[in-house]
Amino acid sequence: MKRVVVTGIGVVSPIGNSLREAWGAAKSGISGIMPIQKFDATCMQWGVSGEVKGFYAETYLAHREIRRLDLFVHYAVAAAVMAAEDAGLTGKPQEVSNTRALASAGVIIGSSRGGIGTVEKEMHKLYSSGNAPHGVRTSAYLMPSTTISMAASYVAQKLGIRGYCLGISNACASGTNAIGEAFRLIQSGYRYPVLCGGTEAPVCRTCVAGYGSSGALSSVRNAAASRPFDRTRDGFVLAEGSCILVLEDLHHAVKRGARIYGEVTGYGNTTDAFHQTMPSSEGEARAITMAIRQAKLQPSDIHLINAHGTSTPLGDKTETEAIKLSLGRLAYRVPVTSVKSLTGHMLAASGALEAAFTLMSMNEGIITPTINLQERDPECDLDYVTEPRKTGIVHAISHSFGFGGLNAVLVFRQRDS
Repeated sequence: MKRVVVTGIGVVSPIGNSLREAWGAAKSGISGIMPIQKFDATCMQWGVSGEVKGFYAETYLAHREIRRLDLFVHYAVAAAVMAAEDAGLTGKPQEVSNTRALASAGVIIGSSRGGIGTVEKEMHKLYSSGNAPHGVRTSAYLMPSTTISMAASYVAQKLGIRGYCLGISNACASGTNAIGEAFRLIQSGYRYPVLCGGTEAPVCRTCVAGYGSSGALSSVRNAAASRPFDRTRDGFVLAEGSCILVLEDLHHAVKRGARIYGEVTGYGNTTDAFHQTMPSSEGEARAITMAIRQAKLQPSDIHLINAHGTSTPLGDKTETEAIKLSLGRLAYRVPVTSVKSLTGHMLAASGALEAAFTLMSMNEGIITPTINLQERDPECDLDYVTEPRKTGIVHAISHSFGFGGLNAVLVFRQRDS
């Protein structure tokens, strides 16, 4: 089986619109959560979100493309362009080998909600002001701009990629699943790089009301709303953005002189077969164990867990139980962190961003803090990192768990190990 490495990362997030900016904010424990700006939420019970700030789609897309595409595609294109540049795949014209590699590359991008913002806008136009459906036309681009696969296919179009292309929707696990499926694709013999990750733009009235009504969102109206593993946590904070990684065969990466962030060594993908929204610690634990075993490791080899850590009462408790089930008594020795305390829950994009930060933690020997953890929940009793921590990390895992009992776990190895 081929060895698979990460050679490029692109980020659009509530804490920065580049890997360098977002990683710097994460190391410093800077929150990207603030009052909702995209619509008037003053009369709603839920008032904060993790919104992307200072993003200029014009840098990556023509004006007509911006009008014809949903924001989740804008974010994906931006992150993919950054990732391809970071991987050295979009260099000077004379770099023929890299140009050919990009043309033959693959794209796998996950999204949970796709173009729901555009759907909301067009439905409002269709049904507001007493207009009957037959009296108003929707945009001709409503359907193509909102389909989940459009992120992957438009990234391919913008970068001239003509290889493998797949859109994934697996709830909040979608971005992690996209990376895992890219890992499997390359392991099985795919010869070219694969751009993979997640993208979301769900901060709209429909999503806030929908998640809020289900009891999933925090009702706190400040940056402390996202507080994973805290005794007072009351739900997650909806967020947006995109993170794209470039995966490729180790031999190919070395041959073309690419920088290597780290190696993907394991992937676990399970379903709970349990409940529509309630998680199962047993199902999550099976995914963790599957990923560790595929990496040919033991629980004692794991030096960091980048948790799903959404800040929901049941979710964090269940994840803690799953870690104990999969690692046994060693669970108490492994540092655990949650990026969502900083960004909020970017749905499919969160898993990809957490994977990127796991790789950066391994490269720099520093674990990002879980902020807002003030009162420890007795049922969440692991080693949660609340201040930046310097430590050596050779092997690390990153979790993503979604509605419907969809579980995805990745294992990474340090680049020099």
